[in-house]
Amino acid sequence: MQAWQVHENGEPGEVLRLTDVARPAPGDGQVLLRVRAANINFPDALLCRGQYQVRPPLPFTPGVEICGETEDGRRVIANPALPHGGFAEYAVADAAALLPAPDALDDAEAAALHIGYQTGWFGLHRRAGLEAGETLLVHAAAGGVGSAAVQLGKAAGATVIGVVGGPAKAAVARELGCDVVIDRRAEDVVAAVKEATGGRGADVVYDPVGGEAYTQSAKVVAFEGRIIVVGFAGGTIPSPALNHALVKNYSIMGLHWGLYNTKNPKLVQHCHEQLTELAARGAIKPLVSERVPLSGAAAAVQKVADGLTTGRIAVVMEEAAA
Repeated sequence: MQAWQVHENGEPGEVLRLTDVARPAPGDGQVLLRVRAANINFPDALLCRGQYQVRPPLPFTPGVEICGETEDGRRVIANPALPHGGFAEYAVADAAALLPAPDALDDAEAAALHIGYQTGWFGLHRRAGLEAGETLLVHAAAGGVGSAAVQLGKAAGATVIGVVGGPAKAAVARELGCDVVIDRRAEDVVAAVKEATGGRGADVVYDPVGGEAYTQSAKVVAFEGRIIVVGFAGGTIPSPALNHALVKNYSIMGLHWGLYNTKNPKLVQHCHEQLTELAARGAIKPLVSERVPLSGAAAAVQKVADGLTTGRIAVVMEEAAA
């Protein structure tokens, strides 16, 4: 079979190589899946660079989120077990963690439903307790993680403010349903949020960026607000001033969604049922901005690494696309 492999760490476009390899052999409790589509996540770029919290042995195949097909023909969503990731014709995954792919979504959309939307649901509902009528601020609102949070926030009845970089991403954020869109390159984010909220600020801030975005979050979070720290796509890990959280009376909440797979897997299943229901009634639909063949995976991962994408890029297998 064909698979993209990383033999040395570096930039995805430079270190990913498409090679012919043997199909992976499932271990105990694992299943072999034919990959129908693989969603590209920022962690795939970090894996290539050797900067992710998980460092599989070299060589390995990245691709942490797929829509695949079991040997008996079931269409499922899975997180492949590294080093046999999803940028390949076949991958392996833990049998107990397979989730049924929603009928309302095609392969590329189903592949993009899992990590970003589970993270959004856990962050907004499990951690922050977002309520209808509250104001949600989403950084990088046109990106893969942010776009999921925007849709989930709207589905929950929140007023959603999206922060983006550039007019093209602003247009995407408006199409996603943001009530207010702020272009951080052309506007003062703090002033714009305060104007949009009558000076009150945002009840919940969803931050997958870190760095300057977090600094802005602390300035605009409302009384008894909640800042959800999801990641650091901006490359800088902030050091929060806890005295500021004390005097302003807000909460800083971390979210590592992957922990729920071991700490509370039943909750992951419950979340998937909620997401499937939302997808069935059209309340959420992963924004897949581009579909590329397996041969285009390396360039697509680099594009995600460089922050040049909106929504998600999915690698769609030619057989599935046909």
